[in-house]
Amino acid sequence: MLPALLLVAVLAVLAVFQVALVLGAPLGRFTFGGRHPGVLPAGLRVAAALSVGVYALMATLALDRAGVIDVYPQGAARTGMWVVFGFLVLNTLPNAVSPSRSERLVMTPLLVVMSVLALLVALG
Repeated sequence: MLPALLLVAVLAVLAVFQVALVLGAPLGRFTFGGRHPGVLPAGLRVAAALSVGVYALMATLALDRAGVIDVYPQGAARTGMWVVFGFLVLNTLPNAVSPSRSERLVMTPLLVVMSVLALLVALG
């Protein structure tokens, strides 16, 4: 259960970050390749808002898989967590080679940690 709770905590922090981006915080250097180092343009702010929904889905899958909640049909959380793990691993690569130094130094290690946590939850 601990890996799931830690994953949810990291997702919550990332959700706050995305909401800050949506609201116009000048943190663009940490996301989307750092192409917009200050405030994100409208289209990317919409993408940041959608990310919050994706994080919420990931969190509910992790909590369901860990047995903290029961919202998905039998087996769906197990399969979903493997999808989450794959998604996180695949997203690690673009962050690792991002032209943005800030994104490479902050988001890449964060995604590695999240990937490990998601793997532990999936194996649960």
